[in-house]
Amino acid sequence: MLTPEEQSALLLSVKVSVCSVAATLPLAVALAWLLARRAFPGKALLEALLHLPLVLPPVVVGYVLLLTFGRNGWLGVRLFDWFGVTVAFTWKGAAIAAGVMGFPLMVQAIRLSMAAIEPRLEQAASTLGSGPWRVFFTVTLPLSLPGIIAGTVLGFARGLGEFGATITFVGNILGETRTLPLAFFTLTQTPGGDDAAYRLVWLSMAVAFGALMASDLLGRRSKRLLGE
Repeated sequence: MLTPEEQSALLLSVKVSVCSVAATLPLAVALAWLLARRAFPGKALLEALLHLPLVLPPVVVGYVLLLTFGRNGWLGVRLFDWFGVTVAFTWKGAAIAAGVMGFPLMVQAIRLSMAAIEPRLEQAASTLGSGPWRVFFTVTLPLSLPGIIAGTVLGFARGLGEFGATITFVGNILGETRTLPLAFFTLTQTPGGDDAAYRLVWLSMAVAFGALMASDLLGRRSKRLLGE
């Protein structure tokens, strides 16, 4: 049985990861299509900016988020003035941090899937009178479903494991921002916390394993539906 602290960290981690993926998936699909199907000035710059979270130290990303969304940040002050919303040091901020760190992985997986689609299929649909939006929703999107599933799972798993940006941006607040990685970090800094830390290791591995198995199952089902 899980302790109340373990249940809190697990549920918060799942909530943060699900919210981060749900909020960023539509943008990831749109950006992946843009990068896979269009050539435009500044494309290389956009790709470099997209991959920045992967190469920057996570604590730097967290600090940038704090400067941006903090109570006195240029966007944070507007969110508070216009909507009365504060995200720094809340679970919403943790979801933002998880979304930022997982976004490049999602875009890359979806982009590769879209780039692998035979362009003649989309051209054939256009020739038969389908508009760009109909081609996207009836041809491109269904055929890229395995990549979308893979990207979703990657983003979810990255959110579960996010630590550096989260602790810098929203801190380590029990019941509010203390996700599984932060709970594990807390236990490793606590004398006598080794046994509880081992339990979180197994718990984290079980959640990640379940996500990968679900991804594999959905991926195989989507390929069967597509006749691959």
